[in-house]
Amino acid sequence: MPRKPKDTKYKLKTHKATSKRFRLTGSGELVRTKGGKSHLRRRTSKRTKAQFVEMIPVSGRGILKRVRRLVPNLKA
Repeated sequence: MPRKPKDTKYKLKTHKATSKRFRLTGSGELVRTKGGKSHLRRRTSKRTKAQFVEMIPVSGRGILKRVRRLVPNLKA
């Protein structure tokens, strides 16, 4: 049976690593997680480890533009 011809454009693919690292807040602000949270944290202070929990707002037009391109389905 022959395939049906496509009438639509290409599907947009999400860059999965970027979508896991960045989130959008309710107000539409882009935030990111901090690195270094997974292992080798035995000698770090409790205060430093507590600061890893916070999400940091992303500033910089270039980074915002790149994230929007890599994750097109990120709702704004």
